[in-house]
Amino acid sequence: MILYPAIDIRGGSAVRLRQGDFADETVYDADPLSAARAWVEGGARWLHVVDLDGARDGRPANLEHLRRIAGELGVPVEFGGGLRSRAAVDAAIEAGAERVILGTAAFNDVDFLDDAVAAYGERVVVSVDVRGGKVASAGWTEQTEMEATAVIDHLQRRGVKKLVYSSIERDGMLNGPDLDEVARIATVVRGAFIYSGGIGTLDHLAALASLRQVNLNGVIVGKALYERKFTVAEALDALKPTAKA
Repeated sequence: MILYPAIDIRGGSAVRLRQGDFADETVYDADPLSAARAWVEGGARWLHVVDLDGARDGRPANLEHLRRIAGELGVPVEFGGGLRSRAAVDAAIEAGAERVILGTAAFNDVDFLDDAVAAYGERVVVSVDVRGGKVASAGWTEQTEMEATAVIDHLQRRGVKKLVYSSIERDGMLNGPDLDEVARIATVVRGAFIYSGGIGTLDHLAALASLRQVNLNGVIVGKALYERKFTVAEALDALKPTAKA
């Protein structure tokens, strides 16, 4: 499994939210590039960058930070937040994103999703952000009645090969993943998915790896790294044997 250290950008800083709540924010680094560099120097082979301003406002607001991170650190970056038009996707790719992560628009605008997948293929990832079994949208600020499994099935029928599955209730809580939930989602995903939510210890990482789900090939970790619960090197060791991204 691949470790994806998270760099969430809001107001120009690297931050973390609890359960996606914009009112419950901790600033960890005034410069997202500095945070990203620390993870890469620690051994990270991918980075997960989210434009929180873009996610809330519906259009990218931190592409210059993406350009700096992708241009200076020499590792591939997946980038999401506010990518709700083909022009926004193109701009993120131009700024250096190896993958683009779509959210709300992938569910609400089939033509946009089809266009993005046709243009960029497996470089398009869709994030399925779940609260209480239902998908949230608009940067997690709006709750829908769409069942996560139904959304995943729909996306796969439209040609999406890779997903991010985020547990909003567990995000930033450090209380571990729901392993039964992860295993259940693995039975639905026909391509590959990356898990996000609640990682707080090395045991949590090892437990995910021990599921041995071949389509679970990555995990996103944010707060636990910022708060030095473990290092990147320790996380990579806990996730062995690694899989290709």
